[in-house]
Parts: sequence; C-alpha cells; structure tokens
Amino acid sequence: MQLFKFKGGVKPDPQKTPSLQTPIGLAPVPALLVVPLHQSIGGVPNPLVKAGDRVLKGQRIGEADKWISAAVHAPTSGTVIAVEERVAAHPSGLPTLSVVIAADGDDEWMERRPVDYAALTSEQVREYLRDAGVVGLGGAVFPSHAKLSAAKSVPMEDLVINGGECEPFMTCDDLLMRERAEDIVHGAGIFRDLLGPQRVLIGIEDNKPQAVAAMREAVEACGENFSVIAVPTRYPAGGAKQLIRVLTGKEVPAAKRSPEMGVQCFNVATAYTAWRAIAHGEPVLSRIVTLTGNVEEPRNWEVLLGTQLKDFVALGKPKADTNAYLMGGPMMGFEMPSLDAPIVKASNCIIAGSQALFPPLPPEMPCIRCGACAEVCPHELQPFEMYWFSRARNFGKTQEYNIFDCIECGCCSYVCPSRIPLVQYFRFAKSEIWSREREKSMSEAAKARYELRNEREAREAAEKAERLAKAAAAKAAEKKPEAAPSDAPAADADAAKKALIAAAIERARVQRESVAATDSDGAKP
Repeated sequence: MQLFKFKGGVKPDPQKTPSLQTPIGLAPVPALLVVPLHQSIGGVPNPLVKAGDRVLKGQRIGEADKWISAAVHAPTSGTVIAVEERVAAHPSGLPTLSVVIAADGDDEWMERRPVDYAALTSEQVREYLRDAGVVGLGGAVFPSHAKLSAAKSVPMEDLVINGGECEPFMTCDDLLMRERAEDIVHGAGIFRDLLGPQRVLIGIEDNKPQAVAAMREAVEACGENFSVIAVPTRYPAGGAKQLIRVLTGKEVPAAKRSPEMGVQCFNVATAYTAWRAIAHGEPVLSRIVTLTGNVEEPRNWEVLLGTQLKDFVALGKPKADTNAYLMGGPMMGFEMPSLDAPIVKASNCIIAGSQALFPPLPPEMPCIRCGACAEVCPHELQPFEMYWFSRARNFGKTQEYNIFDCIECGCCSYVCPSRIPLVQYFRFAKSEIWSREREKSMSEAAKARYELRNEREAREAAEKAERLAKAAAAKAAEKKPEAAPSDAPAADADAAKKALIAAAIERARVQRESVAATDSDGAKP
C-alpha cells in the first residue's frame, strides 16, 4: 500500500523500553476514589447520586448533558461520601465537581447487560455508547458517539484506527495491542458497521513490530479484511490529521473536519472500550496507564478512574529525587497540580520527573529568526511570527497567522535554539482570545437583554395607556344624558351661572352687614 508523508515533525528519544518489560498489571482498588463528572469534551454530566448513597460498580453516577457529553460511572462499589469540588487533573489545578466514593472492598458489580448491536438502530447504538461513557482515549476525550454520526453529504471512504502512539515514554496502546488485539478488532468492526466505510486502515508506527504482528493475527482470526499498516516513526505521526495524511494522502484543511473529507479516526483504546461496553456490558471504568520515568518499577497498569495520583504512583516506587509528575508525554503533557488529583479518561501516561531526567531549561534567549520552528511544524505554520505577536499581545495578528490551527505538539519548542517555550506563548494567546470572545459575547447578550427589557416596558406602557383610554371612553358613554333641544343646554347653563352669581353677591352683602354690626357693638361706651 502506498504511504504518504506529512511535512515537518521531529524524532525525539523514544524512552519506551523500560515500561515494556512486563505485561499490563491490574492496579488494586484504592480506599478512596475521586471521580470528576467532567471527563470529556462537551457538557458537564449531571450528578445522579448524593452523599450517603451506596453505589455498585458500573452504576451511572453522572448523566450525559446534551449530545456532546458522555456519562460517568462508579469505578467500584461503595458509599458516596461527597459530591463536591475537588482538584482536577488539569494544568490550571482548578477544582471540578466530583463524586467522592469510599470503596467497600467488595467490588460488587451492577447487573451487566450486553447487547446485540446488530439488532439496534444506529441511533440506539450511539446512545448506548454515550451512556457507557465511551470517549476518545488517545487524549482528546471527544465523545465517540458524536464521531460515529457520519457526514451525510460525503460518503465515508476510510475508517482509520490509530495505533501510532508517537509520544516518548508512552506505551499503553502498544501493550494493549499486543495483549488484547482481538477486542480492538471487534470494536473497529462496530465502528465500521456504523459508518459504512469502504476501507478500514489500522496505522501503527514501525517501532512497534510486536503490536503490528499481534493486530495482523487478530484481524485474520476475526475474519476481517482490515489493513494493518506499519507507518514510519516520526513525531507527531500519531496525530489524527498526520496519520490520515500518511495512510490516505488526504490533507484535512483547518476549516474542515475529517468526516467532510470522507474519513474518520479512532484510537485503538477507544475501539477496545466500545467493544467491552457492547459485548460485555462494561462501561468505561478504567484505562491502561503507563507509569514510567524516575521510578524503580516502570510498567503499564489497568487502573480505576478516580484513583488519586498518590495511590497510583506508589505502584512504581518513585525514587527519592522525584520532584514532579507529568500527565501525558513530555512533548504535549503537563505537570500534575497535586498528588490528590485523580486518574481520568485522558490519563494515558504518568511520568515521574527529576532534575536528572528533565533538567531545567536554560534561560530563554531572543529569537534569531532561524526558521527551524517553521521547518518542523506539521501544520505548515510560522511559529516565529505567532510568537512575536503573542508576546506583543497583538492577538488579531496571531489569528491572521492561524494560531488556532496549532495543535500544540511541541515540535517548534523542541528544536528552538533559543530555548523559547513557544507552545506556552501560543496557549497564552489562545486563552486570551477565548477570554475576550467570552467577554464580548456576554456584553452583547447583556445589551440584547437591556434592549429587550426597554422594548417590553414601552410595549406594556402603551398597552396600559390604551386600556385606560378605552375604560374612560366606556365610562363617559355610560354617563351621557338623553338628547335635548339644541338651545336647551346653553340656556340652562346661563341660568345656572346667573343664579350662582346672585347667590354669591347676596352672601357677600350679608357678611358685610354682619361685620358692620359687630364693629358697632364693640364701639359702644
């Protein structure tokens, strides 16, 4: 099969061997689990439990909010002790609404109900996957059911199953493919049946020969005609757009999504969890996580979601000089804000760091405009221009240079001779633009509400005046006397006026005489 190339990319030291020496281990159930409700792109699931409730393993504790969202489930049986804000596995360290469960040690399952998806409509299968919490486990955590809605205007040509795993240190997908290949193939079959593509392509970097062999054997054993393809190892070949380019030759423009080009992409772990949900009635309660770096026993573990970092890293026996923990790879990952932060669906790798493993970067030097960052950018951007405008806070110009096309892969920072943390500048610029857009939207919404209120008050005042006018007219009509000769009203009015004048004159005369008499009596000796 003909393969294509994508522009740019780098070849960092893979550092994958240490965590590949032992099979996937099953992490023990911790005493306390902190399960964030928001573990995917989209809306925050609504909590379905409260403090004091007993939950079973697999029970839904968070209901999907709207279509772009996914449910959350209890990883084990136990008692809910709180539904409250807890620190999140996020670089900001901000808290997020979480369900805190005290495990009872029984690990008691709810009733599991596998389904025959062939007997369901496509919509029912997608809803089932949504309620099972299936999301993209390659790191983006986009709800999978939404991606399984094919673009109606473009026929689906290619379904790509992503086994690239290009980040250094990370090996969770590699071992998953080696040990559970048939389940991945079955999951890919579900996606194939829902999308109806012409081809199914499984792309794996060629530095994973055992995974390639295991997937080819599984495809043959399952009787599928999927193509398992070894692609050249080059970071970020595991990115969706880059892998699509390598396998199909299609370049997805920034303004479009891959389904609009007739192709869709899913991670191998996503396909695996979809099959477990459909065939075994198991929602997403755990995931394979690579624990590596400055630890004595690097390994891949299947760990329950909600396990706190302090409980998980203890399995690898961190060395005494460990000073930080990264979630994700060194290229795109971030430092965990606290040992209390939990493992979530996006946690594919935890790297224990040290001064020796990740020495402090030398001081940032001025940009020399060498262009090395532009040469390695897989999206053919101009990072040095975006850097200058981000630093100058000229966010309009950064958008002219398509800053939102940047996938923050870190290739530019990796090759920069001036050691400029370019990705950090780009993240800052994006956050500022988003913040200003939110403020603008809020301002426009407030203005619209103010204008609507003024219009409503004016309308209500006009309606009230109209009602009063109608009531006054009706009252006047009721008091109107019967018709009389035309000169009678005028004559009666004149006569009444004259009578009033005469009565007033008479009262004044009587008053004068009374005053005069009083004065006369008072003047007597």
